[in-house]
Amino acid sequence: MADVAEPTTDYLAALNPAQRQAAVFGDVDVQRRFRSGPLLVIAGAGTGKTMTLAHRVAHLIVSGVDPERLLLLTFTRRAAQEMTRRVEAIVRRALGDRGKPIPSAGLLPWSGTFHAVANRLLRRYARVVGLDPAFSVLDRGDSADLLDVVRHDKKLTSKSRRFPKKDTCLAIYSRCVNSRQPLAGVLQSTFPWCSDWEVELADLFRGYVLRKQQNQALDYDDLLLYWSHLVAEPEFAADIGSWFDHVLVDEYQDTNILQSEILQALKPDGNGLTVVGDDAQSIYSFRAAEVDNILGFADQYLPSARIVTLEENYRSTQPILDTANCLIAESERQYKKNLFSQRKDGAKPVYASVEDTDAEAEFVVNSVLESREQGIELKQQAVLFRSAHHSDRLELELVRRNIPYVKYGGLKFLEASHVKDMLSILKWAENARNEVAAFRVLKLLPGMGPASAAKCFALLAQAGNDWRTLAEFKAPAAAREEWPAFCELLQTLGEAEFSANDWHWQIAVLRKWYQPQLERIYDSVETREADLEQLESIATRYATRERFLTELTLDPPAAAGDQAGDPLLDEDYLVLSTVHSAKGQEWDSVFVLNFSDGNFPSEFATGKPEAIEEERRLVYVAMTRAKRSLHLVAPLRYHVTQQRRDGDKHVYGARSRFMTKALMATMQQRWFGRPDSVEPRLQPRSDIKIDVAGKLRQMW
Repeated sequence: MADVAEPTTDYLAALNPAQRQAAVFGDVDVQRRFRSGPLLVIAGAGTGKTMTLAHRVAHLIVSGVDPERLLLLTFTRRAAQEMTRRVEAIVRRALGDRGKPIPSAGLLPWSGTFHAVANRLLRRYARVVGLDPAFSVLDRGDSADLLDVVRHDKKLTSKSRRFPKKDTCLAIYSRCVNSRQPLAGVLQSTFPWCSDWEVELADLFRGYVLRKQQNQALDYDDLLLYWSHLVAEPEFAADIGSWFDHVLVDEYQDTNILQSEILQALKPDGNGLTVVGDDAQSIYSFRAAEVDNILGFADQYLPSARIVTLEENYRSTQPILDTANCLIAESERQYKKNLFSQRKDGAKPVYASVEDTDAEAEFVVNSVLESREQGIELKQQAVLFRSAHHSDRLELELVRRNIPYVKYGGLKFLEASHVKDMLSILKWAENARNEVAAFRVLKLLPGMGPASAAKCFALLAQAGNDWRTLAEFKAPAAAREEWPAFCELLQTLGEAEFSANDWHWQIAVLRKWYQPQLERIYDSVETREADLEQLESIATRYATRERFLTELTLDPPAAAGDQAGDPLLDEDYLVLSTVHSAKGQEWDSVFVLNFSDGNFPSEFATGKPEAIEEERRLVYVAMTRAKRSLHLVAPLRYHVTQQRRDGDKHVYGARSRFMTKALMATMQQRWFGRPDSVEPRLQPRSDIKIDVAGKLRQMW
């Protein structure tokens, strides 16, 4: 137990009453230990969730809880790093020089994502769960590739009817694991077009699991699955649970069933468990997130569970919040909250009807430029949409008008081929049984195809994965000149003896060997070299090669060059993003495209009440990204481009079912049509009036 030091300042002064209540929940017992029951913090959009959680962690430390006995679980590495940075600043402010010195490795050694923490625990308990402590972690791309290898082995790609592709197969497998649903149920509810392949898919997944076990490789889902099986044994659940006095979880609305089961196993009575989230922002069911985790938390830990609701919003003006409150109030299941702001100024959100998607693009661009003239930079404005292709026409208009933009959802840094090449070499050196990495590495050499790579990999396996065996392999003629240097590289990396702080020389050795391959295989070498320099810089932050490879796999960084290319040469740019990618972000001005039924809610949600409710929450997330200005843009018709050759084929957009009378009353309505589309007014030249209504009645 850490010594309790009296704070030198009121380190909670920045919190409002609700935030403070959440931060200090609990008591110091007679043994001077800080104890608390289960706590649920419902943090509405923009209500200071991160600040509240950081102050709670800091309060625990100031109250005497040993930081090493705190487990903080987040959904991204960046969130964990930001939380740690804030906690350190608060603790320093509270204790000054009288607190325990903060170690160089950070104040919260057990702060990270669910998957990163699972990786650390599984390496400690590897023998218990039948793993080699040097197991590899497959990223999504590697997992799909390995699944594809098994598809080919089982001749599923040569079926007379179209078998699902590797990414679809991986999505089905992942959904089964994370939702704890049987394959038949997942196919029926989420992938009905694949239902005819149930038997073959089950066989494929058995083969995939076996191949991973042979390779001593775990995919993302395995990390949680192995962790859940580990703590399903009471002895290990109690052992791991005893390491931590307090477990704190961020973004609890995004957890899946596996994650909920793990938390319950670690803290079965809920004591010391704090979860923070917003049920109204649960929008990731396609990743198996389960909104019932947060909605059922209080019932799960009755009668001791405490709920604190944060409602004061520091982001948006009150008119925007009025619209968002009205929308979410119509949700069937929720924790009731009413967001309010001290910023009472600002115009009502706009519901803009436009003629078609061409007019929509013109309206948005004109509005964006008008806002820019009023002092709102382009990068403080965002255009959000349901699906990535919904911005196609807008992007054409932006290019035509010479307006730079960034679109989120492009190629990620670690998906770049040259970066994957480098990491695959290190992954194979780390685990000689990593088949996916081995095949990628071997095929870098000229003349090495799948058959030669398979023979080489088999020879290495037969020799007990002794790297010296590579020199005995008869490489194809085209690769023979490269082969000795390649064998020397793998033997150097694979048999390297290095201390915790001395492995970074391997990156330099690897880059020297890889440079000729990079120049031979790829174009734009200078750009790719810059990525590799960034990779080398990232590597210096990690004490061991295993931690470097695992952390990058579980939570990869993004590279600026992956976002949009040329527009970033400009000092300012408009932001385009799907609503899902926009979660957690904020902008002064927000435009939501294609706001009609079929998009909001999606046509795929029709007939499923729970899916419709998630679509409502998606709209809520879009609305609450806006700080000063919000526009929902609804085209009256959409061109059907597949039929354009037959003329101007189109379909009419129906008003979103979410746009009720009550919601419309919170907004101002506008119409925007292109000038050249407006027909001239025709004025009648006579005062004669025709009683058409009477004539129609006389017909019957």
